[in-house]
Amino acid sequence: MSRGHRQDRIGEEIRHIVSDLLRKGLKDPRLDAMISVTGVDVTSDYRYATVYFTVLSTRSDDEFMKEITEGFASSQGFIRREIGRQLKLRHTPELIFRPDCSEEYGRHIEEIIDSLGGHPGRGINRNR
Repeated sequence: MSRGHRQDRIGEEIRHIVSDLLRKGLKDPRLDAMISVTGVDVTSDYRYATVYFTVLSTRSDDEFMKEITEGFASSQGFIRREIGRQLKLRHTPELIFRPDCSEEYGRHIEEIIDSLGGHPGRGINRNR
C-alpha cells in the first residue's frame, strides 16, 4: 500500500518540531548529545508516529542508545504536547522513538560487497 502525501507531510512537520525541541534543549540530561532526527513514519490512521534518530557521538554502544531512547520516552508527553499545539491535529499521534540503523546497515553491506571483490564500476577505466 502506498503512503499518502498527507502522511509524509505530517511526518516531515513532526520531524521539524522534534528537531527544534532538541536544538533548543529539553530538560532531560540524557538528550544533551548531538541527536539528529532522520525521519518520521506516520501510520495511515495517524495514531502513531515512529521517530528515527541518530546520535553524532564517539560513543554509540547499545547502553548509550538505550539511555537516549529512555530520555525520549521520559520527554514524550512534552514533545507530543508541542506537536499537538503546533500542528493543531484532531488527534496527536503517539510517539515511538527508534534509533536509525540505516547508516550502520549501509556500512555493513559495503563491507560485504568489498569482501566479494569490490563495487561494480569502481576501479574500471571507462575511457579505453
